[in-house]
Parts: sequence; structure tokens; C-alpha cells
Amino acid sequence: MQKEKLKLPDGRTVDALAPVIVSASRSTDIPAFYAKWFIERLKAGYVVWVNPFNRQPSYVTFKNCRVVVFWTKNPKPLLPLLDELDKRGIGYYFQFTLNDYDSEGFEPNVPSVDKRVETFKALSEKIGADRVIWRFDPLIITPEITPKVLLHKISVVSKKLYGLTHKLVFSFIDVDAYRKVQNNLVRTGLFTKDNVLSAE
Repeated sequence: MQKEKLKLPDGRTVDALAPVIVSASRSTDIPAFYAKWFIERLKAGYVVWVNPFNRQPSYVTFKNCRVVVFWTKNPKPLLPLLDELDKRGIGYYFQFTLNDYDSEGFEPNVPSVDKRVETFKALSEKIGADRVIWRFDPLIITPEITPKVLLHKISVVSKKLYGLTHKLVFSFIDVDAYRKVQNNLVRTGLFTKDNVLSAE
């Protein structure tokens, strides 16, 4: 990836990554929780990411940015701020995860399915169906959520999103790779630690 020299407000010059495509972000939901922060950093021209393991900062400049990919379960806070990207000629699209695990309590910190469908509709009408990709992610099967039940959930949501997107992406849960996912599943009460560790 190309690098650029970046001059900081304190006068220091540092090396900064200068991506053409910015992924914002698969590690945290920036549109849901940090929308205003993101726009402020866009105006400033760069962001700083601190490695949680060694506490070393990495700098990323927006100098060469042409496209931002937003990964989110709730883009509503970002909707009124998108004009800032338009003014700068920066393209963008959304990977919008809209699952229906409301009754299972798998996603306690997201709005209800109906409210997220409303947001999906508003976003699609604002930027176009081609720029909003629907993700049902991950697919989770439990004794209560049989394949038939899961397919019904997807079908119900798909009817609500008809005409608002042209693409559905799904994935299967990777329990083994993420300790946080393991703990969250056990916390729901639907799984024991042994269930989670033996999942395939």
C-alpha cells in the first residue's frame, strides 16, 4: 500500500498509509457509534489507529481515498452526515448487516428488526439500492433455530427489503476463531461452553 508523509498539528512528520479504498470498519461499528468522529477525522485528513497489543500508533491519510466501505448494523447516525463525503467526491457503499435474532437476544445492542428495516429503506432511497448490500451474518443454527426456522427468518426480512437492495451476503459463524463470540453465545443461555467449543 502506498505511503505518504503526513504533517501533524504538533509539527511532526510521520509516515501514513494512503489507501484508495478505506474499510470503515470490520472491527467496530463506526456508522453506529462513531459517525461524527469519522466525519471530523475526514475533515482533518487523517486518522490514527493505536495497536491494542503494543500501543504503537499507525496513521492513515485520506489523501488518496476514493471509496469508503462502511460495515454496520445501524447506519442511522451517519445518514445526515453523508453529504460531507459527497462534497469531497468520495464514493461509498454500505455492508448493512440486518439479522433477525431479536427473540433470541443475540444482538442486544442493536435496534429492532423493524427499526433497522426503516433505516435500510431510508439509506437505500438516499443513495440507491446498488450501494446497500444486505448481510444476514452470521447464520446461526440452534435446537430452536432449525434450518427451516432460519430460512423463514431470512425470507421474512427479504420481503421487507424487496427493491431496496440487489445483493444478499451471508456467512456461517466462526466460533473457534473468536473467544468473544464464544463467551457471547454462552451468555445467551442457549449454549454451554462444551457446545460452543465442539461446534463446527
